Amino acid sequence: MAQRDAVFPANRHALYEAHGYSAAIRSGDLLFVSGQVGSRPDGSPEPDFGRQVQLAFDNLKAVLEAAGCTFDDIVDVTTFHTDPENQFGAIMAVKEKVFSERPDPNWTAVGVTWLAGFDFEIKVIARIPG
Repeated sequence: MAQRDAVFPANRHALYEAHGYSAAIRSGDLLFVSGQVGSRPDGSPEPDFGRQVQLAFDNLKAVLEAAGCTFDDIVDVTTFHTDPENQFGAIMAVKEKVFSERPDPNWTAVGVTWLAGFDFEIKVIARIPG
């Protein structure tokens, strides 16, 4: 069985230990990033939804950087939303800043009823440069 090559950002938040998962796993030239949420350093949810989405993208950026990647290296995105219809505008505002260059990565959005106290989660697959 292949060894897991785990990747963690420099300032890991408490959720990795609390729930027992890696921020990302490197496999060949691909990076599989676990779902990132808008958590504060102690692992608690940011109550303001717009800020929660921004923090989720900030946490994602930190994981990507730990593996030598950027948002430009993302090829696949899956997001999870507790209230997609009402949250769409806030999510798109952050998305448009992060993915300002075309083409966009492919994206699947999934409505869910529970995210452990969070309202937005993003997971990605990226190609590791070089």
